Amino acid sequence: MKRVVITGMGVISPIGNSIEKFRDSLYQGKCGISLLELPESNDNIGIAVKVAGQVKDFNPEEFGLTKADTRRSDRFTHFALAASQQAMQDSGLVVGENIDADKLGVYIGSGIGGLETFVKQTKVMTDNGAKMVSPLFIPMMIGNIGGANVAIRFGAQGPCLTPISACATGTNAVGEAFLAIQRGDADAIIAGGTEAAINPIAIGGFQNARALSLAEDPNQACLPFDIRRGGFVMAEGAGVLIMEEYEHAIARGANIIAEVCGYGHTCDAHHVTAPSPDGIPASRAMRHALEQAGYKSGECLYVNAHGTGTHLNDSSETKAVKLAIGEDDARKAMISSTKSMTGHMIGAAGAVEAIVCALALKDGMVPPTIGLEQPDPECDLDYVPLKARKADVDIALSNSLGFGGHNACVVLRKFKN
Repeated sequence: MKRVVITGMGVISPIGNSIEKFRDSLYQGKCGISLLELPESNDNIGIAVKVAGQVKDFNPEEFGLTKADTRRSDRFTHFALAASQQAMQDSGLVVGENIDADKLGVYIGSGIGGLETFVKQTKVMTDNGAKMVSPLFIPMMIGNIGGANVAIRFGAQGPCLTPISACATGTNAVGEAFLAIQRGDADAIIAGGTEAAINPIAIGGFQNARALSLAEDPNQACLPFDIRRGGFVMAEGAGVLIMEEYEHAIARGANIIAEVCGYGHTCDAHHVTAPSPDGIPASRAMRHALEQAGYKSGECLYVNAHGTGTHLNDSSETKAVKLAIGEDDARKAMISSTKSMTGHMIGAAGAVEAIVCALALKDGMVPPTIGLEQPDPECDLDYVPLKARKADVDIALSNSLGFGGHNACVVLRKFKN
């Protein structure tokens, strides 16, 4: 099997719209959750949720989008293009110069897609009839269009796939790109996830499903593994990685950030929103990914947990980690939920958290779980509370556990020739 490495990364997030700002915020334990800002008054539309992880200071034109581009595409596409632009610049890949068009792929998913466009055009239909619906409604709204626009922007004519698996979307995109490059289907793939669904109807739906935190203090809203946790915080953004076949990267003198070594995915087959409480199916995904990566007991392991701050997720994920690697190794592992800082970016979460793992391996620094002041006795592992920790991490596991029971895990290693 061919080796797969990461040669570029880009991010749009509540804690920074570049890798440099994102990295600094992670290690400083910066909270990107803030008071929810919507065009309408929250009270007038029955929104009880007070906070969200919203992207700040985002200017699409800084990433090569014209005003016309912005008008003709949804916000989730803007994020995908911006993160991809950063990642491609970071990698140095250019079609026609150091990679063939048919050997560059795009695997970018979205859990929800162009919801903002869907809501606006539904209102147009209701108020004015079908004749006034935009001819761009469908190509702005459909879930694959973020990745399609990235392919168009960079001339990527290789394999193109749009995973849609709720909160596991970004991790499935990275994992499937890993497999495709291993097989020789592409020399490089622009892989990740994007989401822009902080919208009254989405918040209303999650709120009424009792999934969201109703906390009023942004700094106390997302509390993974803490006994006070009361739900997740909706967030938005995009994460994109350039995944490349090792020999291709070496031949062109690329800067290699980390190596992708394992991927596992399973389904709980249990409930449409709740995880399997025993953690067994999720543990199988973790174990498969770690075995594929050659994990050995005693290696310095960092786990970026799904860690949403919901009661069921955090307790079942704790059980799953113990089942996957055994009680002793689970207690030695460093685990953190960076959603405590970013909120839950839904389809983008897994890709952004794979970036976190790559940074931890490269920088020798594990980001914290901020806000973790009152640990839940059911969550009794080392969740790196409050402050980042220096550590010579050998291997990193990124977990994503989505609605519908979708479990996806990727494993990265510190790069060695």
